[in-house]
Amino acid sequence: MSSRAERIRAFIAVDIEEPRVVARLVQIRDAFVATGAPMKPVEDQNLHITIRFLGDTPVSLLDDLHRVLEEAAPRRVLLRLRGVGAFPSIERPRVIWVGVEPGPGADELRRIFEAVERGVRRLGWRPEREEFVPHVTLARLKGRRNIDRVVKLLREMEDVEVGEVYLEALRLKQSILTRSGPIYRTVREVRARPLEA
Repeated sequence: MSSRAERIRAFIAVDIEEPRVVARLVQIRDAFVATGAPMKPVEDQNLHITIRFLGDTPVSLLDDLHRVLEEAAPRRVLLRLRGVGAFPSIERPRVIWVGVEPGPGADELRRIFEAVERGVRRLGWRPEREEFVPHVTLARLKGRRNIDRVVKLLREMEDVEVGEVYLEALRLKQSILTRSGPIYRTVREVRARPLEA
């Protein structure tokens, strides 16, 4: 087994970088923070759609993972972000998120997930247990105080329009855990190819 220094905490994601959409996500996130419920909000620069969490990843596999990204061959589709939801449910929220509206964008994310899943399993990762639900995490709840306010706001925002972003790249990210929150660093990237006219 290789030493700790030769491993990173990694995940594969689509970053949300369109400034207007980031601003809207931040506005929604801050409305939940304002409920006074104990939560850990996601930092503005860390908003993304997780395709696959990898966890402890040997640095020796980074080039293989880059090939997995290339096999997934992302296409530059429009992703429509809409509706706020929660895992495991709105009544018992632990993770607050914004969804991706059903349609070509959500279909493309699912196709990418399936290609990535095949690739990482080939490299030795265990099958993903959770069903793939494309979403942007806004915050994680850390307790039950004021939970009724959170549930009320979730119901009010269930169908809220958030905005549209193009899928520009599929990225392998390193998550560096610090006291003030995680820092995400792109270690490999495959740009999305244009849709054929």
